Amino acid sequence: MTAIMSFCAICVLLVTGMAIRSFFPIFQRLFIPASVIGGFIGLAAINLLEHVVSPDWFIAFGKLPGFLINIVFAGLFLGMSSTSLKKIWHLTAPQFCFGQIIAWGQYVVGLGLVFLLLAPMFNVPDVFGNLLEIGFEGGHGTVGGLSETFTELGWQAGADLGYTVATCGLVLGIVVGMILINIAVRRGDIKNIRTFEDKTRLERIGIYPCGNRPSAGWQTVSSDSVDSLALHIALVGIAILIGYGIKEALILTDHITPASFHEMKIMQSLPLFPLCMIGGVLLQMALRKTGLDKLADHGQMQRITGAALDFLVVAAIASIRVEFVLAYWAPLCILVAFGLLWNICAVLFIGPRIFDQAWFERSIAELGQATGVTATGLMLLRTVDPDNKTVAAEAFGYKQLIHEPIMGGGFWTSLAVPLVMLGQGMMVLCISIVLLLVSLACWLWFFYTKKR
Repeated sequence: MTAIMSFCAICVLLVTGMAIRSFFPIFQRLFIPASVIGGFIGLAAINLLEHVVSPDWFIAFGKLPGFLINIVFAGLFLGMSSTSLKKIWHLTAPQFCFGQIIAWGQYVVGLGLVFLLLAPMFNVPDVFGNLLEIGFEGGHGTVGGLSETFTELGWQAGADLGYTVATCGLVLGIVVGMILINIAVRRGDIKNIRTFEDKTRLERIGIYPCGNRPSAGWQTVSSDSVDSLALHIALVGIAILIGYGIKEALILTDHITPASFHEMKIMQSLPLFPLCMIGGVLLQMALRKTGLDKLADHGQMQRITGAALDFLVVAAIASIRVEFVLAYWAPLCILVAFGLLWNICAVLFIGPRIFDQAWFERSIAELGQATGVTATGLMLLRTVDPDNKTVAAEAFGYKQLIHEPIMGGGFWTSLAVPLVMLGQGMMVLCISIVLLLVSLACWLWFFYTKKR
């Protein structure tokens, strides 16, 4: 009964967030998603009613993100059409390099701040520095996927602080992104922008007009056999099952690893969601090999993963434990401020020097992803390039195929947390510095020099 009521409560919060966004233009101007508004309403309600409502409700809220992120990552590549790696790399090499520079830089900034300033002043644990990349580059879903890792390794506040950083990143990414867009318009860096005033009332609210509603995906099977949506959900479930099998297999290999590695319990603390992404890739490859890939439509997969992400954000924000945030408010503010400054500097300094066409459009998409989530990057990109007249959308989309398995919830994001929490923070910082320097060297050698 508790699970049912928690689900219903999240549904109410999501619809309430949509209604409030429709009535208050300030949220429309700032492009604040309904899920974020609903999440804050839930956070306020939970803290006001904590002595009235059963605590089991709130526990259920807190567990949802860790489950939903598996759905998001499992469906990430399901239903995608086959594209040659040569074409992907030719189009996205600068985009991938730029994304890697920002992501590795977030580790260097976050962990560097902890070792040099935050740990001596505020006595925060080393893993506090990971929160910058987890919250900014990864977002609420990545934090949810790592919540069990934080708990297992003895830092229960980690998930709540991660959700806080992710929420700050999501809001600040949109606000700062819109400020930079307005500056770029005045400087003449972009031409195709549609301002808030250019949009119709329905567009501002976030509703498609009846005569111009895009497809939500194609039905691939007849309902006489099985409902198309049910089939796609089942494929996502199979991808998660494959990911779970991979994790269990990795745990079984623990006994053949070196003793020091075994004692760190890396495999047990490795979250499930990046393995679900691998499960989705393997399932898609199997479907393609057997000629059954036409059964999966990527449009329907996007609706499933998009719905899971909206519910995830509501539950994640609503379940933040305010006492942890208040206990760490000063180092959190410093971490978020320096992380945001790094992202802005990367966009304004490296962006125009790495992209030979549509530099601002491609850079602002990266800012959105590296500060919020991929959806934020796409939203900012649609603002400056609504008709896809540049290569930015295609390059950004293909880049995700290479970037996501590594950073922002990929293997390094998942592996770095247990490594730091088990005393290897300096090693992770050194690896991050080396790979940041490698990414910068690639930029200078292959792109900056070539462009000049």
